Amino acid sequence: MTSATTMNTALEPVYRERLMDLAREVSFEAGTRLFEEGRRADRFWIVRTGTVSLDLHVPGRRPAVIETLGHGELIGWSWHFQPRLWHLGAEATSPVRAWEFDAESVRTMCAADPEFGRAIAVWVGRVVAQRLHASRIRLLDLYAPYGSGGLT
Repeated sequence: MTSATTMNTALEPVYRERLMDLAREVSFEAGTRLFEEGRRADRFWIVRTGTVSLDLHVPGRRPAVIETLGHGELIGWSWHFQPRLWHLGAEATSPVRAWEFDAESVRTMCAADPEFGRAIAVWVGRVVAQRLHASRIRLLDLYAPYGSGGLT
């Protein structure tokens, strides 16, 4: 986790408060699938307690765990971009308490207030970049020949 991607550090307090006005408290038992790759992305979460693993479908194998998310981290960014389908899967790896957000309501707020929309877009963009990097590293760890994944 990088501090630039957690809600508390990525969003200015005024935007964080506006977003939290839409929050709904939810909880998930360990082993609960939050979403599946390729399905409709209509909500997102911010972890309060517990951990959630992000995984990638690999044909003929078990899903590859890409990253594990915890306190303050955004679960789900696919809701923000067309075609609004999940790019990964997610599963609670421990009991999770989270804030849940309806994606359409957040997108409506973003459209009504361009500064709020820009703040959300920058936050989500940072998360996407970090997840892409984590996915690349994890897939190189799993499938590349030894020594081929070194970063220079």
